[in-house]
Amino acid sequence: MMYNSREISPLLRCEMNKVIVVMPAFNAGKTLAKTYQDIPKDLVSEVVLGDDCSRDNTVELALSLGIKVLKTPKNLGYGGNQKMLYNEALKAGADVIVMIHPDWQYDATKIPELIAPILQGKKDVMLGSRILGGRAGTLAGGMPIYKYISNRFLTWAENLILKLNLSEYHTGFRAFRRRVLETIPIELNSDDFVFDSEILAETAAFGFRAGEIPIPCRYFSEASEIDLWRSIVYGLQTLWGCLKLVLHRSNIKKFAQFTAR
Repeated sequence: MMYNSREISPLLRCEMNKVIVVMPAFNAGKTLAKTYQDIPKDLVSEVVLGDDCSRDNTVELALSLGIKVLKTPKNLGYGGNQKMLYNEALKAGADVIVMIHPDWQYDATKIPELIAPILQGKKDVMLGSRILGGRAGTLAGGMPIYKYISNRFLTWAENLILKLNLSEYHTGFRAFRRRVLETIPIELNSDDFVFDSEILAETAAFGFRAGEIPIPCRYFSEASEIDLWRSIVYGLQTLWGCLKLVLHRSNIKKFAQFTAR
């Protein structure tokens, strides 16, 4: 089902009152303005950017756009940046927290559709999936073939273990109900890219309901991307996270990550 801002507004007023968008940023100066312009301001109470020691004009541009900026004292890493942003959003009283990369790779105009199932009480976590549109659309959008293959394999493995029944686990466009981030011990997660995989493993461990909507795939030169070696490391870390959940559920070895905070 498709939603627009006008349809979501009554839900936002009646059921929840604060949606905060957070953007973990590193050298996002070339794409930040386009991403910000696509955010539906009538549905969003606040936009917060976490700058992880960028070396370009990210901070200056964000401030000129009226975005609240949190600057890290040192490079925390992608996961560390998200921890800072989620804790800030919770402290600010957010009922729904939307995370989107500021590199314009993900379509912020889809925020109303993304948060609708959360506002309706049907889901706790929502993802924007580049895979739901089919392989042709994903590859036509510029996703490298090796990334597409690894995405499909990791998603297959994660569905086998986590059983969230998602078409893609590896997206930088997500929304969370407040209770999810209050429950999951995110401070125990990695500060690196695998943070994204860990938070979904915890979503499964704590029994939260996850869903997804289709979004276009957009790869281009200015979009952020990790290299092949870091992609391999990320894949191995993701599989290890799945194995940890298997060990935890089997009572072979317990992990604090899967114990509610």
